[in-house]
Amino acid sequence: MAQRFPFFSKSTAPWLTAVLGAGLAAAPAPAQTLTSYVDPLIGTGGHGHVFLGANVPFGAVQLGPQNIFKGWDWCSGYHYSDSLLTGFSHTHLSGTGCSDLGDVLIMPYTGPLKTDKGQQKAPHLGYLSRYSHQRETTRPGYYAVTLDDYGIRAELTATARVGFHKYTFPAGGKEAHVIIDLKEGIDNKTTDAYIEQVDPQTFVGYRFSKGWAPDRRVYFAIKTSVPVPQFAVYNEAQRLAGKKGQGLAIKGVFNFAKAPGTLLLKVGISPVSGANALANIQAEAPGWDFAQVEKAADARWNQELGKVTVETTDAVNRRIFYTSLYHALFAPALFNDANGDYRGTDKKVYARAPFQNYTTFSLWDTYRAEQSLFTLAEPERVNDMMQSMLAIGRQQGKLPIWHLMGSETNTMVGYSAVPALAEAYLKGTPGLDGSQVLAAIKATSLRDDQGLHYLKTMGFIPADKEGESVAKAMEYAIDDWSIAQVAKKLGRLDDYKTYSARALYYKKYFDPRTGFMRGLTTDGKFQLPFSPTQSIHRQNNYTEGNAWQYTWLVPHDVPGLIGLFGSDAAFVQKLDSLFVVQGSLGESASPDISGLIGMYAHGNEPSHATTYLYAYAGQQWKTAEKVRQVLREMYKDQPDGISGNEDCGQMSAWYILSSLGFYPVSPSSGAYVLGSPLMDRATIRLAQGKTFVVNAKNNGPQNPYIQSAALNGRPYANSYLLHRDIMAGGTLELTMGPRPNPAFGAAAATRPRETYQ
Repeated sequence: MAQRFPFFSKSTAPWLTAVLGAGLAAAPAPAQTLTSYVDPLIGTGGHGHVFLGANVPFGAVQLGPQNIFKGWDWCSGYHYSDSLLTGFSHTHLSGTGCSDLGDVLIMPYTGPLKTDKGQQKAPHLGYLSRYSHQRETTRPGYYAVTLDDYGIRAELTATARVGFHKYTFPAGGKEAHVIIDLKEGIDNKTTDAYIEQVDPQTFVGYRFSKGWAPDRRVYFAIKTSVPVPQFAVYNEAQRLAGKKGQGLAIKGVFNFAKAPGTLLLKVGISPVSGANALANIQAEAPGWDFAQVEKAADARWNQELGKVTVETTDAVNRRIFYTSLYHALFAPALFNDANGDYRGTDKKVYARAPFQNYTTFSLWDTYRAEQSLFTLAEPERVNDMMQSMLAIGRQQGKLPIWHLMGSETNTMVGYSAVPALAEAYLKGTPGLDGSQVLAAIKATSLRDDQGLHYLKTMGFIPADKEGESVAKAMEYAIDDWSIAQVAKKLGRLDDYKTYSARALYYKKYFDPRTGFMRGLTTDGKFQLPFSPTQSIHRQNNYTEGNAWQYTWLVPHDVPGLIGLFGSDAAFVQKLDSLFVVQGSLGESASPDISGLIGMYAHGNEPSHATTYLYAYAGQQWKTAEKVRQVLREMYKDQPDGISGNEDCGQMSAWYILSSLGFYPVSPSSGAYVLGSPLMDRATIRLAQGKTFVVNAKNNGPQNPYIQSAALNGRPYANSYLLHRDIMAGGTLELTMGPRPNPAFGAAAATRPRETYQ
């Protein structure tokens, strides 16, 4: 069955579900069973684009089922609406708006030999199979499905760099095959592929491809549990002589005159070589005990999920929380071998690197909250992530924009590695050298592409010369403010002044007559015509948004934005309007503008801090109100339960931190703005054995408003928390109530501000 928990399925009798749900809600989840609260199917439907399959936290291997690619909603290779599987591939993206990966597709089948996957309307022509969710089982580190056309039970688990397959064939000894199809990927083209049989149980090869990432190289090795009696290589449907082959449509096929009862495969991947892929198998999965590897994967997930534990009487909220935490730990993903080797953006091999190399940096999304989550719950990984970014910067001449497996995709606006690096340095990440960070982030900011030459020479980006001009300028202002804070900490006052000034360029786009951020033409005038609701995807002044959404994208200087409106009252009145205004987005609007409450778009990242801005105007209670609304309406425990693309964990990071009761509006500032905790009690397990607890007294659906706060037993009047206070350990106690307490966080001295350094 398609299981929500390993011990019962969606089709379980309603009375049993109710009894078990009540039992789960009665006590905090013990650490060893946290994976039982994860539902991997959440986000696989709708527009969530979430990966489904077997992996471990931050693993290079993400081994899962693959459908025929049919467009945007199949970016991860799988969509809940589908019913045909082409096989199981070893690399996937999770929640992205662009598609790629799907490397080393493997499919077992019975009957006559077939080397083509087949077609959606004519599945019988290929090796693909029908499947149903009723015969699917999913949990962290494990995926299983019955291939209905063949009666084969396929089970998958994984280590960091090895995918482990278990195929149980039906009794009767029919002719059977396992195909390794190196032509297939997720919306990309193979540029070169190779496979070779080394011995009866060992196979090596590679797949190079071009897609969203312009030059990807994946090497692999396969070990089989039994000798393969007959191995054949095909280029498309043409059989090649010998036991190896190279080309654009290479397929290796294991042929069995009679199907083995059970066949196990271990597939190692490497960015460097087939030999390293084999070494990864030896290092991480030397034996053949599938259950043991699955148990180890489950243990790794429980260990990571246990870094943030929550208590709540609402089983649905707990399930969404732990599924969100699970999703947040998919990326960045390891991009190196067990011995430390990796291949850089310059395609050179870097042997025995002194850090764990990562890839899949969806930075335009994740700098807003997911990187902050890592500084709290995964601090031991943060330096390696930052060292990976710095290495990419050295290899390609700029910090990563949207980096994918040794290739720069240059997707999205801004230089969003900058606030991620700045935050990590300013929060005191061990091993991160401030001078090195400043040099890298300055170099990236001094480029001339993506409108930067206009910014440097004119002080703004003209809309008649550069697309997405407002979005680019707003992101650059955030990035430059982060540079200024690093410079300030290092005592580089000239840089601090320069980048502090650049961080205020956003003000040039504010039109006091309309109260919106608008595009400017070369002569410095506001561009006409103008509609605040219209969004033409990637062709107007905004990126995946409109003026209603981008006017609030000033997380680094909210007091300055309030000043542009003239008063707290005017600011709040306009912000109130955001959540009720109606209007057409236009026929060409980006599909990313989703999760709408009025014109607030929670399904896309530029809106993620907006609900928290009321606190800067002294109305924290409105932040609490809106945060609770978003938590309630935009996240569900269903396949379509995410209101927009998951985007490598950012949608989940918003939920995680907001349900704990705080959010990093300006991550580089070192503060988190208080919202409204969804959980009754939450514990963050910090470094050096410390914990930070958020205890929400009198919490519940009808009590969303903070009445008072206490930090470590002392009254606490601020509507924000400092990172350093969290990392010191302690307890924040929030007393909740059914009506607003307008006095909480109202005084100017208690409101969030731009910096706390």
